[in-house]
Amino acid sequence: METFENLVRAEFTPKNTFLNTASSGILPARAVTALSEAVRLRTEGLALDPLFEDVEAARASFARLAGVPVGRVAAGSSVAAYTGLVAASLPQGAEVLTAEDDFTSVVNPFHARGDLKVRAVPLERLAESVRPGTALVAVSSAQSADGRIADLPALREAARAHGARTYVDVSQSATWLPVEADSHDYTVSVCYKWLLGPHGASFLVVPEDFGALTPILAGWVAGENPWDSCYGPVVELAHSARRFDLPPALFSYAGLRHSLALVEELGVDAIRAHDLALADRFRAGLADLGRAPLPSPGSAIVSVPGLGDRQPELARAGIMVSNRAGNLRASFHLYNTPADVDRLLDVLSA
Repeated sequence: METFENLVRAEFTPKNTFLNTASSGILPARAVTALSEAVRLRTEGLALDPLFEDVEAARASFARLAGVPVGRVAAGSSVAAYTGLVAASLPQGAEVLTAEDDFTSVVNPFHARGDLKVRAVPLERLAESVRPGTALVAVSSAQSADGRIADLPALREAARAHGARTYVDVSQSATWLPVEADSHDYTVSVCYKWLLGPHGASFLVVPEDFGALTPILAGWVAGENPWDSCYGPVVELAHSARRFDLPPALFSYAGLRHSLALVEELGVDAIRAHDLALADRFRAGLADLGRAPLPSPGSAIVSVPGLGDRQPELARAGIMVSNRAGNLRASFHLYNTPADVDRLLDVLSA
């Protein structure tokens, strides 16, 4: 029987101390192999049917991770595109509630509409700020800048009490927090961070009734019979969330299929325990150095004020982290070890 450690060791061979999954994850070996095979198909002029099959396999895998039927999952390329789709569905003058300084892809399309009332409040006050007339609450489950976790159960209850819909981006928490997409109206995620896939793939979970979304981005892949929908208007849209599909980046999904399979093999519970133990080890080490991170209990993302300018020095030492608004942001995932944490602390103590 494969252990967590053995599975991880077989898939990842980082050449440095990589603590930057909040920017992008490392590809597992099985995904790299699949990408090479996808390139071979294109290079040799072979049929691309297997790559379209990869899209459906990845969709099914994400549906299982999200805890929803596969018919509720649309496959796309970015969070921003799906935020734009949701924004386009709102009536003129609708109020959208967001968290202050949330990631741009989650909030900017609502501002770009120009005729919506977009209101931003501190993350900790999001649930209490839902009010009569709020049409939608949009938030990241974990904040990109500092790892703070949104109180999604409280938000869900407040939204239901006032008849508001919820739009939750799990790009920064999928794998180390359960996705629980059935608890929200819309759940969205890119796949190149914690889900370990290539860039260019995303998923949107919609309600069974599609949540009043209009498939304004629909092309031929959104047809019930895609290959019969290549010319002129789409006569029959897909009966499932596939009506919100965007033309797939086939190479990305070829790799993603295998990345998600690895996540399923390891299990979210095991990944969560591993990631959070490392984050807590870092927090404890910071305390020993007399440093206090920004509060983000229970998060795999830890940001430390005043240390962001040390990012270039750390990079030269082979330690990959991020500088976010002057804060040093470290993020811990399944391929990291206690030795990685200790190495970062040793350099910071110098």
